[in-house]
Amino acid sequence: MKFTEEHEWLRVEDDLVVVGITEHAAEQLGDVVFVDLPEVGTSVTKDDEIVVIESVKAASDILAPLDGEIVEVNEILADEPGKVNEDPMGDAWFFKIKPEDLSQMDDYLDEAAYKALVG
Repeated sequence: MKFTEEHEWLRVEDDLVVVGITEHAAEQLGDVVFVDLPEVGTSVTKDDEIVVIESVKAASDILAPLDGEIVEVNEILADEPGKVNEDPMGDAWFFKIKPEDLSQMDDYLDEAAYKALVG
């Protein structure tokens, strides 16, 4: 598993990358009340804004961590955005992307580096 400095996690599953936000990010957001997910089939470029999360405290965007195509989204979050607070590192993943180049993940943090980042 890799982590971004924007508090996203990335987990490789076969030839896909599953993306969500970390527990730290979920805690900072507070109670999530709305999640706007990308369309399946959307081609994205690294750093594109592709998910909008709204909480009682703030609105936040999730950026595409890699170039690729969105192949699946977690539809449950549209109906139950609070799952982001309940299980951010598990069932509350946001989307799966088929990366054009998996080596783009090499620049991201490992778990130890991420823990050092958030203190």
